[in-house]
Amino acid sequence: MADKPNFILVPDPPADEQAPTGASVGLLARLRGLLAPVAALLPSRGADTDAVAPGRCRLVFGVDATASREPAWAAARQVTDALVRALPGELDVALAVHGGSVLHTFTAFTANPNTLRDLAAGITCRAGGTRLLPILSRALAAPGVRVVTYIGDVFEESPGRGRRLADEMGRRGIRLFVLHDVADWNARRDAELFLDLARRTGGCVLPFDAQAPGRLRELLAAVAVYAVGGTTLLRQRRHELPGAVVLLRHLGGDADGR
Repeated sequence: MADKPNFILVPDPPADEQAPTGASVGLLARLRGLLAPVAALLPSRGADTDAVAPGRCRLVFGVDATASREPAWAAARQVTDALVRALPGELDVALAVHGGSVLHTFTAFTANPNTLRDLAAGITCRAGGTRLLPILSRALAAPGVRVVTYIGDVFEESPGRGRRLADEMGRRGIRLFVLHDVADWNARRDAELFLDLARRTGGCVLPFDAQAPGRLRELLAAVAVYAVGGTTLLRQRRHELPGAVVLLRHLGGDADGR
């Protein structure tokens, strides 16, 4: 398929810059004091932002969009809005997509379902190796992220580095949920690795079926609920949200709350 010219190339997170010292600190403080009243008068950027609003939760929605993944990506495009529609206004979502052997898209976080769907619609599949680990690295660098959801089939990167990133996510309370597509039998060889990475974070591996977008929508909605309120909110929503029951079972919890 022809690539569209709207990919956003994203570098690895920059190293921490050295903090200014001495007189420069005082100068910066005075400048901030002078600019604060002006900034308060400026219009808000709305729902699409990289700044974390107090009390809000963030989720990174990662997708393998390599050449062989077109059916799965087509299904995912249809239901991206399920993440922000499950709890309107309470969850900010960034879309992270790799293809052509690079993480080419990592969007700003948004609570607007139309924005998320428009961003997804502009992305096509590109041949190349998988790049889950840069997604995990970016999620660790972004403040306020609670969950990374990833749709993929195979793992073609360093298992050791993957485990180190997953361990760090676990320490920070960032869960990884992998929707593993095993339509191709080759993908089954990586099932244990995906499960290991997810469990190290306190997350889990969920079933994925590109032919059932309705079930995918339900699972993504359940993941969104978990990102905001954990298993407590999942249990509260289990009667109205079928995906909540599935997610609770994969997390090892009691879906009936007993």
